[in-house]
Amino acid sequence: MRGGGRPGAWGRLVFVLLLAGLAGSAGCGAGGGAPTAAGPSASPSPRTTSAEELCASVVTYWSRKVLDSHTYGDYQSMGLSNGQYEILRQVVDRARSVKRRQGAAAADESIGRGARRGCADWYRVGGPRKGPWS
Repeated sequence: MRGGGRPGAWGRLVFVLLLAGLAGSAGCGAGGGAPTAAGPSASPSPRTTSAEELCASVVTYWSRKVLDSHTYGDYQSMGLSNGQYEILRQVVDRARSVKRRQGAAAADESIGRGARRGCADWYRVGGPRKGPWS
């Protein structure tokens, strides 16, 4: 016997869960009424993240990690393309200067602005051109 239960207990549990899942997917139970004029689901469709937004997000993340270190590390181990890595280097150089003059909070804001601006500029002129590491 597995788990100290009676023989067949697992099979009955799986059967009950399977029936419950089928009943829920068939529209039975609470909330299973007729679809509305908007269709079966009135929830909004999911929003996709643009390549530019994804670039800014990953550059911002790694820039914050790199800011206090004395090295930039390997762009491939960060999952960055060469273009994103160049943006990161510019963003971090600027953020280090801002941090010395205005403090950590100002440097953090500088990173966010710089990553968004750098990625927007990069995609404005074509973004990655030859494969994932360009």
